[in-house]
Amino acid sequence: MNEENMDGTNECSKVRIGLQNEAALLALMEKTGYNMVQENGQRKFGGPPPGWEGPPPPRGCEVFVGKIPRDMYEDELVPVFERAGKIYEFRLMMEFSGENRGYAFVMYTTKEEAQLAIRILNNYEIRQGKFIGVCVSLDNCRLFIGAIPKEKKKEEILDEMKKVTEGVVDVIVYPSATDKTKNRGFAFVEYESHRAAAMARRKLIPGTFQLWGHTIQVDWADPEKEVDEETMQRVKVLYVRNLMISTTEETIKAEFNRYKPGAVERVKKLRDYAFVHFFNREDAVAAMSAVNGKCIDGASIEVTLAKPVNKENTWRQHLSGQMSPSPENLTVYANKEESHPKTLGKSPTPPALLNGQHSPSPPEIERCTYPFFPGTKLTPISMYSLKSSHLNSAVMHLDYYCNKNNWAPPEYYLYSTTSPDGKVLLVYKIVIPAIANGSQSYFMPDKLCSTLEDAKELAAQFTLFHLDREHNLFSLDLATLSSRILSVLPYTSRHYSYESYPLSPIISLANCSCASFL
Repeated sequence: MNEENMDGTNECSKVRIGLQNEAALLALMEKTGYNMVQENGQRKFGGPPPGWEGPPPPRGCEVFVGKIPRDMYEDELVPVFERAGKIYEFRLMMEFSGENRGYAFVMYTTKEEAQLAIRILNNYEIRQGKFIGVCVSLDNCRLFIGAIPKEKKKEEILDEMKKVTEGVVDVIVYPSATDKTKNRGFAFVEYESHRAAAMARRKLIPGTFQLWGHTIQVDWADPEKEVDEETMQRVKVLYVRNLMISTTEETIKAEFNRYKPGAVERVKKLRDYAFVHFFNREDAVAAMSAVNGKCIDGASIEVTLAKPVNKENTWRQHLSGQMSPSPENLTVYANKEESHPKTLGKSPTPPALLNGQHSPSPPEIERCTYPFFPGTKLTPISMYSLKSSHLNSAVMHLDYYCNKNNWAPPEYYLYSTTSPDGKVLLVYKIVIPAIANGSQSYFMPDKLCSTLEDAKELAAQFTLFHLDREHNLFSLDLATLSSRILSVLPYTSRHYSYESYPLSPIISLANCSCASFL
């Protein structure tokens, strides 16, 4: 009887709270004049706002909001986000229970308002002890389509995608580095909106859909990183793609110097693309206009400004902040093509500098599965007989290069601690026996991870960077790693986003066994 009474009390409380929320939302709509509609698991406030004329705001005007308390709604959230500017649309993701799902999307009328919201509201204490996260939202309109027959031309792929999906705007196809008459086996399909792309992905994603008799691979393309206009105005490096493998740096430099002798500072070519560095930005822009579309050694080239990104942010994203790059070398260019086939190749990074030398790009590796037919002949091999380009994680790279240098395998020692919120946090200490008596006896990152595999991968990356800096590890015969090591994590089968914690000197670490977590 008591349990029945308690259940009845809880239901009454939920109804009362629901009525209070409904009244608060009605009051918000009456005050602002905005409409509110709930559909497809989200509640939309506005979109457009009262009196709006013309098209919706452009890309870059929307922010993502996370860590929202589940019992907080538009009547509390909208006034907070109105501090940054006029809201075009507020979309709160909802559960069937009536609670929100902990995140929302806020579209402002201008990019400046969205940027202001990120500055003033990221890590904002929305309730006592509750801090929200605010960052830019990218409405991805581009799909990656893999396993396309390599003999198909752009026009054929575009026509076929228009037949099977709606809202196709363009198709981006890259020629093979070794045979310009063929594509690379994948393409990027641009749609008119994120919704159109999402509907196309939903139709194509089951894995049974075929084009030209081939089962295709479909996923979201990695969105292009936005670079602010002020930064782009300082760029004086051109990215040149679709070059012949045989084309030399001297040929490229001579071609770009034709338009103003002595304007080119240096050229760095990797496989079928290159970076042309100019002394002055004005010469770079003029050369870009003059040379784009020209033929060099029989190949029609594409020329754009290289897009710079902040190296510190890149390292923080890849390595959870455990490395501290030198201040004099904080800018690199974002690799958009060679590092991952799902990434659109607009302006890739010049190769990483290890030991002061530019390193070659990794070979083009096709990453997919193949059917294993009965009777297929298998040959046992050692992983150490493979090339480094076959390895996709820092843990494997570290083991591989210890073997190549005739060192004993790395030794991993696992430690744990407990976070203030009760989570078990892990960190690995790595000992390289061959150099244990040297200047550094072990390697341990200054971040803790919540999963075993993340902790091990993080420690291996940390060790690889320090080995290169202190022992010139990769200058022996290991050049292929140098262009990959800054982006080891994106090469893995899983894109890691570490939930990591700083390792403070006051934290007590307990040695533990892997078996405790398996």
